[in-house]
Amino acid sequence: MSRVALVTGGTRGIGAAIAKALQAAGYKVAAVYHGNDEAAAKFKTETGIAVFKWDVSSFDACADGVKKVQAELGPVEVLVNNAGITRDAMLHRMKPEQWSAVINTNLGSLFNMTRQVIEGMRAAKFGRIVNISSINGQKGQMGQTNYSAAKAGEIGFTKALAQEGARAGITVNAICPGYINTEMVQAVPKDVLEKNILPLIPIGRLGEPEEIARCVVFLASDDAGLITGSTISANGGQYFA
Repeated sequence: MSRVALVTGGTRGIGAAIAKALQAAGYKVAAVYHGNDEAAAKFKTETGIAVFKWDVSSFDACADGVKKVQAELGPVEVLVNNAGITRDAMLHRMKPEQWSAVINTNLGSLFNMTRQVIEGMRAAKFGRIVNISSINGQKGQMGQTNYSAAKAGEIGFTKALAQEGARAGITVNAICPGYINTEMVQAVPKDVLEKNILPLIPIGRLGEPEEIARCVVFLASDDAGLITGSTISANGGQYFA
């Protein structure tokens, strides 16, 4: 029987690549989204992957949503916490709502989502949790104190939960992508990309969403049972941690 994998932020960008790669690897996949109905409908039509809509920053919404996923597909055995937003501003200009939105969506969602599935994983003596952090959670980034704090928090969450889940057969790992060729990065002016970003990446190119997805597929597999509490830096050599 195919295992069930749930991917938050799963209908666009890195999340969409992860969902498709897990489907290709034989998983039954649920892709969760919140904002873009048109993109989600297109994704579902093109892939046949089940999509579900809720706000991962709400504990109650996550509880209701996961119940729907499990009723339709079965117990969630693989959770990929990928959903994230940015609300960039220098700290001396940042508004409380910019801080709270990013912390609640990017970091609070890890608790909101993982809490819904952790008891089932413990009972089954198997689980795979993969948290998509960021290079900016490792090194920091000017204008992103909210985002960097949330993404660094994801790494701490990963290390602590890995210790709690180890004897129950649950692995918990983080992936920290660098600059990845998604819509967000494609929106950066070409001259800025070529002069200010690519020279910082030793391999000389952006990463592709599929490269992050392949990391997730491995960490979700039985073959990765020895790896837990780890952080994979997938950034083309831009930052070593």
